[in-house]
Amino acid sequence: MKEKSSKIWLSSPHMSGKEMIYINEAFDTNWIAPVGSNISGFEHDLENYFENNCVAVLNSGSAAIHLGLILLGIKSGDEVLVQTHTHIASVNPVVYLGATPIFIDSEKDTWNICPETLETAIEDRIKKGKKPKAIIAVELYGMPYKYDEIKAISEKYQIPILEDSAEALGSTYKNQKCGTLGDISILSFNGNKIITTSGGGAIVSKNQKTKDRAIFLSTQARDVAPHYQHSEIGFNYRMSNISAGIGRGQMQVLEERILQRRNMNQFYKDFFKKIKGITVFSEPNEDFYSNHWLSAILIDSSRTQGKTREDLRLALEAENIESRPLWKPMHLQPVFESYPYYGEKVSENLFENGLCLPSGSNLVEEDRNRIYKILKQFFLG
Repeated sequence: MKEKSSKIWLSSPHMSGKEMIYINEAFDTNWIAPVGSNISGFEHDLENYFENNCVAVLNSGSAAIHLGLILLGIKSGDEVLVQTHTHIASVNPVVYLGATPIFIDSEKDTWNICPETLETAIEDRIKKGKKPKAIIAVELYGMPYKYDEIKAISEKYQIPILEDSAEALGSTYKNQKCGTLGDISILSFNGNKIITTSGGGAIVSKNQKTKDRAIFLSTQARDVAPHYQHSEIGFNYRMSNISAGIGRGQMQVLEERILQRRNMNQFYKDFFKKIKGITVFSEPNEDFYSNHWLSAILIDSSRTQGKTREDLRLALEAENIESRPLWKPMHLQPVFESYPYYGEKVSENLFENGLCLPSGSNLVEEDRNRIYKILKQFFLG
């Protein structure tokens, strides 16, 4: 019986070896809590990276979106415009608040929120007597959205942008860092992200006042008093000192991780450049710089002798190599099927024909050789 090869994951954690310095410090000083020097240190590291922006670290990207919407004033009964082609964590916090997600289709260049469809939706919602209160723009798989167009629409209709940069730390648009493009922006440090704190997230804001408000709400909204006093509802969303210590070690290798992910993307570009019917997800022009958190392809089965995205996924799975279809659009999810949707079928076609391939920064030459062998067998026989 053939021995099963080790698993090649889509995107697994990649430690730098420096995390234990900060973790041990937390243990040595007994700061095993959502307070401590690693938290302020990790925030400082991120603020240095982002320049002139303020950062509050939290225990998940979902928590960051939730608090971000609260900071933008979203309340029950409001409408929020959301990119449909995304992970459900971009949308759930809208519903937590009793607001209504209005789903917007993608455009073909960046696979992100379509500016034309967005404006159509805004005008239609206004005609219906319900002006949306926020735009959630996602940077899918690390690709910046069309910032200039979306920002112009935001300013025209006075609707703020919550930038979901969960997948895009290290990406830029016209040399502006993703994570700083929104009125409020969020990051994720989940285990599969380009750097990780195991679980974690952050809010990036333009000023200290917003940061302080985020921290206040994330620590149960405790008033200044010698006893526990609360004048409003808060949340238990602050990052732990241990997780922040992991983040401090990870920040030291961020640039290296970005280059490693981009090198994996180039690996796929090199392989597929002579394969008909395959499009590797890439920047549309030099204004866009993606960290290529995940590398993805589109398969046109009419040009691949009928071979489909699912056929390739199963071929990789048979060799213990993880791949994954692109996000299923939120307006097609059973839980959201009754909510308004604007657009055509761009995001649906992406889901039907797209596949994310192993993209981790910790993939070695042996892993790439195994992936190459299966791709070659599948497409070239």
